[in-house]
Amino acid sequence: MKSAFKNLFSFLSVDMAIDLGTANSLVYVKDRGIIINEPSVVAVNNKTGQILAIGEEAKKMVGRTPAYISATRPLVNGVISDFEVTEQMLRYFIEKAAASSKKIFGLGYMPRVIIGIPCGVTEVERKAVRDAAKNAGARTVFLIEEPLASAIGAKLPIQEAGGNFVVDIGGGTTEVAVISLGGIVAFRSLRVAGDKLNNDIVDFAQKEFKLLIGERTAEAIKINIGSAMPLKEKKEMPMRGRNLVTGLPEEVVVFNDDIQRALDRSVKQIILAIKTTIEETPPELLADVMSNGIYLAGGGSLLRGLDILIQKETKMPCKIIDDPLTSVVRGSGMALENVETLASVMAKDDDGDVA
Repeated sequence: MKSAFKNLFSFLSVDMAIDLGTANSLVYVKDRGIIINEPSVVAVNNKTGQILAIGEEAKKMVGRTPAYISATRPLVNGVISDFEVTEQMLRYFIEKAAASSKKIFGLGYMPRVIIGIPCGVTEVERKAVRDAAKNAGARTVFLIEEPLASAIGAKLPIQEAGGNFVVDIGGGTTEVAVISLGGIVAFRSLRVAGDKLNNDIVDFAQKEFKLLIGERTAEAIKINIGSAMPLKEKKEMPMRGRNLVTGLPEEVVVFNDDIQRALDRSVKQIILAIKTTIEETPPELLADVMSNGIYLAGGGSLLRGLDILIQKETKMPCKIIDDPLTSVVRGSGMALENVETLASVMAKDDDGDVA
């Protein structure tokens, strides 16, 4: 009887993978691919507690809201900082993904959901993700560590007895992991990633020009002229903000060399984490990594010259995987579509259900 109900739920549900990122959340629906890619931002009315906007609409409000409205990210460094708001955001994504699929006889979906999480999160943080997804309407919740998901998304042979070295640089965390036989052999989880690089640019503007700029301006500068090492060509970009001395608006022109120096300390921390993981890797697996190379995933891997700098510092090949921004959600989706063969890399929810 129980298996009959499971089969019915499987028929009616819309299985989905969610990359619940600090900066962006992506949703992959089985047999359809990625259908949602929105910022992990929620706008809340602080007087009533009402959710005003989620995702793209909420991001437009960042830095532009009255005092009683806050547009914030409910995830910090890849883990839940506001449980109730995260639950509402998950519900929004699940319902939006379900609504875009064909509904049968008006019945509810109760989907199976797989969610990517950082390495090294505590059991309390894992439970928070599970509970938020369950409360948002998920029937069964699987968790998968982000480096594993990225490796699956890059179609690396993670279940073979060979070393796969993955560096996933997201918004809140940088995950460095060596993977073999479907498991993580050595890893480092570093809370230095895309958001920290943005903050470095904000701090640079304050110290050098006494200019207060917003996070969105800093991110635009990072994307347009930021680099991990000095570049041959010169790039420049206007930087607008408020002068902290006069209190008046001001525009200054910054060059790529200035931004590279501003990012240098954080980039060195990422490279140190990679070197430390290499030191902890067994020699046999390290021999595989030396021939296969280091694979970069996540939006932070697109920082100009980062792959070249890592290759120079580690003396090993380094390559950015195809479409690094979506590697976690693509890998999670592939794991969900192959639950039977990839069950060993996923953590099931507490009741052990694999429906």
